[in-house]
Amino acid sequence: MAWADPRAPMARLIGDEVLAIEHEGAVRARQFGAGRAAAHAAMEQLGHVPRPVLQGTAQAPIWPPGMTGSISHTDRDSLAVVSDEPDILALGLKIGTATGLEPARWPEVSRIAEMHWLASLGPSQRGHFAMLLKCIKEAAYKAQFQITETAITYQDIEVTIDLGRNFFKGFLLPDLPGIGANRPFAGRFALLSDCFVAGVEWRNQAESNHVLAR
Repeated sequence: MAWADPRAPMARLIGDEVLAIEHEGAVRARQFGAGRAAAHAAMEQLGHVPRPVLQGTAQAPIWPPGMTGSISHTDRDSLAVVSDEPDILALGLKIGTATGLEPARWPEVSRIAEMHWLASLGPSQRGHFAMLLKCIKEAAYKAQFQITETAITYQDIEVTIDLGRNFFKGFLLPDLPGIGANRPFAGRFALLSDCFVAGVEWRNQAESNHVLAR
């Protein structure tokens, strides 16, 4: 994983990456550049020469052959994670401010079992962990989108969170192209300063089942 500052001067882009910001404003262009700078640094951590990460459907990154990854932003942080492991089909990364999600949005983000879990927490914790749930589901969305290019909702994702182990597992419920229905996934989360970071590794089905059984 690598970090870059989207408030810094525009980062150097590689090749056709520049095409993605031709019609963007300064703030979005710096954010895009910081995300690509973080992705290039993550490639270098793996021993690769940085290569372009172009922009595809719904502004999703197009990773170079032999790699997969994910990029996420806040106003002050751009994070990227990259893998060259053949068993990892896709990655999903989400960084979000660890502030309480307003109660009016909990039913949008949470399924019934997740609402019961939130209700089991202390009143001061519920909004905080509703935001964590939102971040986890957005990380899972980003991972599946690399494979399916299909838009799904928060209600299409069911998550169980283990706060003691900073671990989560879940299922994508719809019948999605290339992966089918009730596809399991797992990942980890962390609280870094005042931000949640959630990451999903989308592995082949056999490996996913092994992870979920742990």
